[in-house]
Amino acid sequence: MSDENGTPAAPAGSPAPHPEPLRLFGTTWVDHDNGYPLRRVGATAGSFVAAVVSCLVLRFAYQGLQIADTGAFVTVLVVAMFAICSALAFRTTWDSFTRRPDPDRQASLRGLLAIGFVGSLLAYFFRSLTEAPGEKLHREEYEAALKQHEKRSTRRSGNPSKKRRRG
Repeated sequence: MSDENGTPAAPAGSPAPHPEPLRLFGTTWVDHDNGYPLRRVGATAGSFVAAVVSCLVLRFAYQGLQIADTGAFVTVLVVAMFAICSALAFRTTWDSFTRRPDPDRQASLRGLLAIGFVGSLLAYFFRSLTEAPGEKLHREEYEAALKQHEKRSTRRSGNPSKKRRRG
């Protein structure tokens, strides 16, 4: 649950905001507990293995083009398409770890991200080497929500009717 700025909002009736769970990590990213290091190793290894397997699948597709003898032009077009889409998918996925993506833009890029799946897997792999993918963004939002909650809860002190008026 988030407010209009993307910061996690406190649920109704709750005294403080709650951290937003990350895919594969839940809320273990907050205190790095409950198997967080093991989950990071698993996410890193899993995304790397998936990227390698994906490259092998693309290699078979390339060999299929060679066998079909479609010509150099089609082969270059297909290879360029996968390379460009993978680069764009990498950049889009990498940026989504540091700021909230625009939902409309994400919807329009869905096809490109599907074609460039290798780039998305590699972005996930490289980010998981240093942190849980998206952890920095979620931590900044969570800490801002905690500060805002603390500011709101400690703002008023004393009896407001005894407040001295400026004249």
